[in-house]
Amino acid sequence: MKKYLELTRFEHTLFALPFALASVALLYEDVPSPWKLFWVLLAFVSARSAGMALNRLIDLPIDKLNPRTRDWVHSRGEVSEEGIKRFALVSSGLFLLSCLFINLYAFLLAPVVLLLLWFYPYAKRVTHYPHLVLGCVYFLVPLAVDVSFNERVSFNAILLGLAMGFWVAGFDVLYSLQDYSFDREHGLKSIPVRWGIGGALLFARLFHSLTFLLLLLLTFRVDFLGPVYLLGLLLIAGFLYYEHRLVKPEDLSMINRAFFTVNGYVSVVFLAVVLLERLL
Repeated sequence: MKKYLELTRFEHTLFALPFALASVALLYEDVPSPWKLFWVLLAFVSARSAGMALNRLIDLPIDKLNPRTRDWVHSRGEVSEEGIKRFALVSSGLFLLSCLFINLYAFLLAPVVLLLLWFYPYAKRVTHYPHLVLGCVYFLVPLAVDVSFNERVSFNAILLGLAMGFWVAGFDVLYSLQDYSFDREHGLKSIPVRWGIGGALLFARLFHSLTFLLLLLLTFRVDFLGPVYLLGLLLIAGFLYYEHRLVKPEDLSMINRAFFTVNGYVSVVFLAVVLLERLL
């Protein structure tokens, strides 16, 4: 179990799960039933687990060569290729089952999610913008919440989805800087490979600026958002500014701190201020 948790980097669920829960509070007017919330959370976790397993499986030949990843549990062979395949199938099955228990719309749209999760590892072989493909995966999270609880896709869900998508794409650009030299040498594509390190940092700043503006726009769309939410956005802006201050073209040594620590704070703060405004 420990090896499979390491394989899927389960602790990284902290990045997106609070955002998903905040989406429930923002998009659903009533108190969600524990049963429905359970299936939604199971769908979220199982979809992410399936995506991570597919990523590890498809990238296995690359990860064995990459100095950054060749000591990871799947690269060392501590989790077999067959084991990864089984884990991906079980996780995908749990995701489909969860969607079936949520409602018919969620079940019918579930294959779209799985298709995107499967395509993402291949994206860096066909486009210099794989980060936006990952952003599309997380763009679907608030839309999935809206479909699950309201059986619709509202404009507010689209705004939230765009904010989440650009946020994830932005920090994925920063994370990919670690593989800049390896990707160039092995013909893999990314924004850093196409535009250089300096250009990639500009893209990441643009994506995170769009995240902030989209979250700010929600204050005009959701009645209960007020001063606490605006204060939270200022705090999030401060975290994002700090994140980009940590990563410099001539010094990439702080990428892990920027990626793991700061983005965890962003997600948790967003959930906290949304829940507080809803309670108030």
